Amino acid sequence: MLKSCMSLAKNKFNRFFIFFTFLILIFSQPVCSDNENEISRAPLFDYKIVNIFPHDDKAFTQGLAFYKGMLYEGSGRYGKSELTQRRLESKEPIMTYKLPPSLFGEGITIYKDNIIQLTWRAGVGFVYQLSDFQLLKSFSFSTEGWGITSDGNTLIMSDGSDTLYFLEPGSFKEIIRVKVSDNNSPVTRINELEYIQGKIYANIWKTGRIAIIKAESGIVEGWINLEKLVHQAGGDNNYKTLNGIAYDKENDRLFVTGKLWPEIYEIKIVPAE
Repeated sequence: MLKSCMSLAKNKFNRFFIFFTFLILIFSQPVCSDNENEISRAPLFDYKIVNIFPHDDKAFTQGLAFYKGMLYEGSGRYGKSELTQRRLESKEPIMTYKLPPSLFGEGITIYKDNIIQLTWRAGVGFVYQLSDFQLLKSFSFSTEGWGITSDGNTLIMSDGSDTLYFLEPGSFKEIIRVKVSDNNSPVTRINELEYIQGKIYANIWKTGRIAIIKAESGIVEGWINLEKLVHQAGGDNNYKTLNGIAYDKENDRLFVTGKLWPEIYEIKIVPAE
């Protein structure tokens, strides 16, 4: 009799343990939805095309900048990396600086009278004189080089992770680093950067989206969905990816392009339907 009671109690305990474990598993799962932006609380934006300009479809775009009526582009790939200056209406370069074949060019930004270019895995960047692309100096960094921009006082660099590095422009020493997140989830593969009206706009590699990031906290405040534009440009989310953001501050114009794309698009950001 005692043995039977003990067996019954054991069975009840096992059923209770299984039920309790089931409840824990149910309530510990993340909340998901059918929305492709399921973990995001940041608003989603759409776009309208304002103008279309020609782009060198042989340029593996890694960095883009617009300054005083001129478009500057840094392109990548070993043996084909270069820095170019041209007018927006033409894909023919006015000035070109070719990097050594052993270097893979990455992001660019303009700071004062200079243009700064990163390389991918060599741990070296370059400073050129903006007026004639004369190489002024090189500098080193310990991470990979992906994107770079400037807020006017500091340089902001990405390395493909969820981290943004803020650098002192003279010494290129790190001042602070900020982790980028959306709804407490890390946002990785941060690529080409552009500082626009107090926010950091960032291409996310192998996606058709641009993150709008609050510089001080790293929190994503919005997403621009350019998936339709990627398709229109003949691009993809694998090799011919969306990559290249430039801002005309004087005329409040936003330009985007991608690796090996035949066109540059001036777009206006609008609320998503």
